[in-house]
Amino acid sequence: MASAPKRIVLKFGTGILTRKHTPEPDPVQLRKLVEAIALLKAAGHAVVVVSSGAVASGLKPLEFTERPTDVTTLQALAAVGQTHLMHAYETLLREHGLHVAQLLVTHGDFENTDRAPRVKAVLDRLMEFSQVVPVINENDSVATEELRYGDNDKLSSRVARFWGADVLMLLTSAPGLLRDINKPEDGPIPVVENVDDVIHHAEEEKTKLGTGGMISKLRAVQDAVHGGVECIIASGRHAEAIPGLIEGHGICTRFPAQTAH
Repeated sequence: MASAPKRIVLKFGTGILTRKHTPEPDPVQLRKLVEAIALLKAAGHAVVVVSSGAVASGLKPLEFTERPTDVTTLQALAAVGQTHLMHAYETLLREHGLHVAQLLVTHGDFENTDRAPRVKAVLDRLMEFSQVVPVINENDSVATEELRYGDNDKLSSRVARFWGADVLMLLTSAPGLLRDINKPEDGPIPVVENVDDVIHHAEEEKTKLGTGGMISKLRAVQDAVHGGVECIIASGRHAEAIPGLIEGHGICTRFPAQTAH
């Protein structure tokens, strides 16, 4: 039996949007993620995507072979790559009768008393159109917080709380929060009631393309669950499992919401 319609935020990190060994987007992987979005929409859920990948999408057009370190160049790459990324989303979503709505935001947009209500109003209005999937990214060409620190982990938590989401799913290269990082075959911890108790399980590892590690994700989870949002950390490399995870099945780590909305 399918669950009641939920407000779901899916966070796609750079590591699951790019090829495993080369600095460029993975079209097969993105297609699988979009198919999961379409299945969730068909089941009646409201879906917002927080997507990284703009910088990685700009590397090839600007003839870079690896991610640079200076912020200005990263911003230039993001400016070019964002258009490529949105074109890919729109092309794939259209195959399912859906359309992308791009929202580029900064953390200040959630804090400013004038801008925050406008962002919320636009997002709520977009959600009235069932064929639209909002895809949110930090406006990397003018802001630098996620470029430097979090690969959109913090941003996804803020969006989930701001929108009043039921579930925030952080999709990463790991199947969840591993019991033992040196023994991945042991699998992830199924349920974590208190994030403070498991921070030590995570190492601050960052991929060559992304900026977020498991610590960054756990901090985002900590913020979200205290805001009444259930969180899931799961493997984005198994996108076909996403609908089942929403229904309570599959391999992942679940973090129950701590307070009511």
